[in-house]
Amino acid sequence: MKLGAIADALGCRLVGDPGLEIRGVAGLGEAGSGDLTFLSNPRYARMAKQTRATAILAESDDLRDRLAVLVSTNPYLAFARALDLFHPPPAHEPEIHPTAVVDPTASIGEEACIGPYVVIEEGVRIGADAVLGPHVVIERDATIGDDFTAHTGVTVCHGTRIGDRVTLHHRVTVGSDGFGFARREDGSHRKIPQTGTVVIEDDVEIQAGSCVDRAAVGETRIGRGAIIDNLVQIGHAARVGANTILCAQVGVAGSTTIGSDCVLAGQVGVINHLKVGDGVVITAQSGVGHDVPDGARISGSPAFDNRKWLRSTAVFNRLADLDREVRRLRKSLGS
Repeated sequence: MKLGAIADALGCRLVGDPGLEIRGVAGLGEAGSGDLTFLSNPRYARMAKQTRATAILAESDDLRDRLAVLVSTNPYLAFARALDLFHPPPAHEPEIHPTAVVDPTASIGEEACIGPYVVIEEGVRIGADAVLGPHVVIERDATIGDDFTAHTGVTVCHGTRIGDRVTLHHRVTVGSDGFGFARREDGSHRKIPQTGTVVIEDDVEIQAGSCVDRAAVGETRIGRGAIIDNLVQIGHAARVGANTILCAQVGVAGSTTIGSDCVLAGQVGVINHLKVGDGVVITAQSGVGHDVPDGARISGSPAFDNRKWLRSTAVFNRLADLDREVRRLRKSLGS
């Protein structure tokens, strides 16, 4: 593909020869002749000066003396779009595989691709252009919008409501029972029926192995544009706001609300019945046991203000030395 055509497709200003042939897209360290790469973080500026790529996506044309530059206000986003140019998603021919089991009361929109051993139960409604991979199960009365993609082994449980342009990756389960049990007087447990549902709004992507539990009553809701990484657990009646990112192995307990535009990094845990505000960042392996105001950045377990946590961890590494110094001072003072 000619570099000029790429610049036009991405809406970038080209500094260099539009006739250069670009064969692929690669990172700074891996790129070679014929590749397009990108620079979005100043920490990698030195690597950008050494890259063997033919062209680079960047915020400025500072590297124009070394290679062609596509100038973009958001090089990382432009790089993602460039990947689409060279690696378009596979085309799916509309069909229902002969091994699929589709209840006659189910409604499936036009251009659907239903793979091997898919099960679609009674009362299900699926919009147009759905792609269901092998062994997907859509249980009774689930409602799903247009452009739905479910990869191998996905289960959408009964009564779940899913919007448009939602992608569920391998082995995702949406709408399984919430973790609800009442303790009897003899110490045994009585299961609490999970009679609610799960609502997944438009443009949500949930990656492999994650689970979103249904509510005992009411609903569990995942807001528009939310991104959920692998192996994430969303408890019953929890709410996740629009455009929030939950990274790998995050656990959100029941009835907790996570605001919009938040980032919960890997292995963050949030206990039940809390409210996390909008625009919050919680760093990796933090444990949250209290409400969090809008815009906060917190760390640690128990989690508190990130700047204080950074200072505290710096002191923690010196605790043994500080302890010895205190003992020495006490001894010198005869105390």
